[in-house]
Amino acid sequence: MFTGIVEKTGRVIAVERRGQEGSIRIDGGWDLTEIGLGDSISVDGVCLTVSFLRDTTFGVDVSAETLSRTNVGELRAGEPVNLERALRLSDRLGGHLVTGHVDGVGVIREKLKEGDSYRFDFEVPEALSHTLVEKGSVAVDGISLTLSELGKRSFRVYVIPYTLERTTLKLRGRGDRVNIETDIVGKYVAKILSPQREGLNLETLIKSGFL
Repeated sequence: MFTGIVEKTGRVIAVERRGQEGSIRIDGGWDLTEIGLGDSISVDGVCLTVSFLRDTTFGVDVSAETLSRTNVGELRAGEPVNLERALRLSDRLGGHLVTGHVDGVGVIREKLKEGDSYRFDFEVPEALSHTLVEKGSVAVDGISLTLSELGKRSFRVYVIPYTLERTTLKLRGRGDRVNIETDIVGKYVAKILSPQREGLNLETLIKSGFL
């Protein structure tokens, strides 16, 4: 589990594809005495397991499922990535609960400077829209952000200078693909209500004891 508060940006130093799977090595610049084999690290919002450690470099294996659902397969050597280590139970929850299980890939449709901040407009698959709410939380490439406006297949966020300068968003532009994870609470609520979604009316509310 993560918070969406990016600790630092690392740099991809090697990418290897093995059929439908692959592996990535990243220089995170961390003191790796605090990271062990088997630990979870969020890489651009994707929860990956550390399988290799050397100096300031760590390696992760990437499954076919992860490659199909995220933009990880598009990473190349030299590219920066957002990094966050797993949340400790004693840590402050500065962002929101982020699992690192990406729901889909969105596309930046607009990036405009407004005052000191930047406005980002994202297009997302329609299937993700029902778990997004205005003033709610969303993780974009592992960054916890607040939705300011919501459309049927889009949403808007405003990014403050602090966040922009400390994440890969400063390098992102129109047309770039990003990993999207919607709020876990919204997903559970949608799952619980889904059987009644089409038939929710006064009669079913009375039968269920709400009225």
